[in-house]
Amino acid sequence: MLYDSIPELLSELVRTALIPRDGYKYVIADFSSIEARVLAWLAGEQWKMDVFAKGGDIYCETAARMFKKPVTKHDPERANGKQAELSCGYAGGVNALKAMGAIEAGMSEDELQPLVDLWRQSNPKIVSMWYEIERTAKTAILRKTTTEIHGLKFECRNGMLFIHLPSGRMLSYVKPKIGINRFGFESISYEGTDGTKHWGRIETFSGRLTENVVQAISRDILCYAMQTLSSCFICAHIHDKVIVECSKDVSVDAVCDLMGRTPPWADGYDGMFYRKE
Repeated sequence: MLYDSIPELLSELVRTALIPRDGYKYVIADFSSIEARVLAWLAGEQWKMDVFAKGGDIYCETAARMFKKPVTKHDPERANGKQAELSCGYAGGVNALKAMGAIEAGMSEDELQPLVDLWRQSNPKIVSMWYEIERTAKTAILRKTTTEIHGLKFECRNGMLFIHLPSGRMLSYVKPKIGINRFGFESISYEGTDGTKHWGRIETFSGRLTENVVQAISRDILCYAMQTLSSCFICAHIHDKVIVECSKDVSVDAVCDLMGRTPPWADGYDGMFYRKE
């Protein structure tokens, strides 16, 4: 009678069941918009990195570039900028906007495709990188050779496609091949566990490969932060954040400063990630 979704309510309450030991506290630190920052850094989308470096509002700036006018936090265009920023980074289109709740947010069907087009026009280097990554992967598969782009090395050998990340870690795709998909276009597929948890052939594309790479790099950044925080007791980590159990005199800023150190394999780049204020 009181709540719309009991499972959702219980899921939220699970967090409150995690409490520190007597005499201790939790310091919770996370990377703000880590995937958007890594995506911009990898593609070299300089205007976006500048916004992050200056602590600006990425949704306002995105909307300002899309609509070619100044946008503040109180302007309705900011909602469109946020919707596009959250939906379009991995080659998402109208369906991605719908999946992120664009219709529920009050947008009409006719608004969606123009929104996608405006976001892509505002992020040309990111859009270009999607297709460069896919072409490079196809070249590696077809020629059984090693190719490199955007600091990523693609290597096909022993029935596997490997993507070497800046950290030195690799993503692996089993038995990759190129074929014609159900839409009549040439596409990459590989073997793996699909959405039904059965082993089979999985189709991928430019946006999905970019998503794999960006999320993997984001994970490597978190792992580096956890190594930097090795003197602390990390009792949990979730996606882009760590939960540190510590004495009550430990400073939140001290933990965040350690977490914000740039990995050596990413040295020389500004504005890749910051903590939330």
